Amino acid sequence: MKKHNFGAGPGILKKEVLEGAADAVLNWDGIGLSLLEMSHRSKEFGEVMEKATSLVREIYKVSDEYAVLFLQGGASLQFATVPYNLLDPEDTGAYVETGSWAKKAVKEAKGLAKVHIAGSSADKNFNYIPKKLDVPSNAKYLHITTNNTIFGTQFHHTPETNVPLIADMSSDIFCRPFDAGRFDMIYAGAQKNLGPAGTTLVIIKKSLLGKIKRYIPTMLNYQTHIDNDSLFNTPPVFAIYVSYLSLKWIKENGLEKIGKQNEKKASLLYGEIDRNSLFEGTAAKEDRSLMNVTFVLKNNALDADFLKFATDKGIVGLKGHRSVGGFRASIYNALDLSSVEYLVSLMQEFEKLNS
Repeated sequence: MKKHNFGAGPGILKKEVLEGAADAVLNWDGIGLSLLEMSHRSKEFGEVMEKATSLVREIYKVSDEYAVLFLQGGASLQFATVPYNLLDPEDTGAYVETGSWAKKAVKEAKGLAKVHIAGSSADKNFNYIPKKLDVPSNAKYLHITTNNTIFGTQFHHTPETNVPLIADMSSDIFCRPFDAGRFDMIYAGAQKNLGPAGTTLVIIKKSLLGKIKRYIPTMLNYQTHIDNDSLFNTPPVFAIYVSYLSLKWIKENGLEKIGKQNEKKASLLYGEIDRNSLFEGTAAKEDRSLMNVTFVLKNNALDADFLKFATDKGIVGLKGHRSVGGFRASIYNALDLSSVEYLVSLMQEFEKLNS
């Protein structure tokens, strides 16, 4: 039975990306070595790193003002790395609190400097995106989480601000076209739309750095990795290579086409949630995510029945996060429209069985 993977992460990857990764594990580019046993200092891997960073620049039109890095520790390490590099203890960072990951970013920053909450949707269990933000003029930056994996909300417009704008884009990176030049820093764990867990993409304006007085641990210092082209220590070779393969697929298909396909998938699934007499969405309609569709059964006594029904039919990863309950369908770039159509048909069948 074919499996339809709606898991929130690590997320689904394209078949051709997985096949390329498998070949590289056995015999990379015909050189008789596995990618897993090649030196990260080798000419071959150096070319992979260069091609991967070049593709990021090309796809998002990233200028030379920015450094493009592939780091370790996931987006979670960036929660501390950002304030370590950009705030002295007396400085203030402004944060928009839109979910669990945004709260974790706030927690790390509070341990290193002052934090101002510029907006929050905690009052309604993070089911919307705050529209009016209060950003102090003395803030060193404004930090947002562009897509909220757990609660199913997404920024559909870039906030207007007079301070540097930083975004955690872990779960919607490369999901649609946008102007990267509006941001001073972007970071994203790879394991949603880019590659496997293990590497984190960082795009940062170089002029942000070198302005604070605090000591920055070597491995947490962005300048360390800029000076060494992401090769200061042994990088996550496999994760970067698979990300490179995904970036090739993104370039070949184009962000415009990928974005329209993601909108089509989301529209189809949200349309069924709104039509179906058994289901309802949990996120404010104007803020619904293109990547993570959250919904519940109006009669939660049917939750276990629907989950078993879907699982028995080949659906994987549909159970919602405990913070929201219900169900979550993650429809990342690599998920085909046919999988969403299949889920919709099962929802319709379940409605007939339980109406």
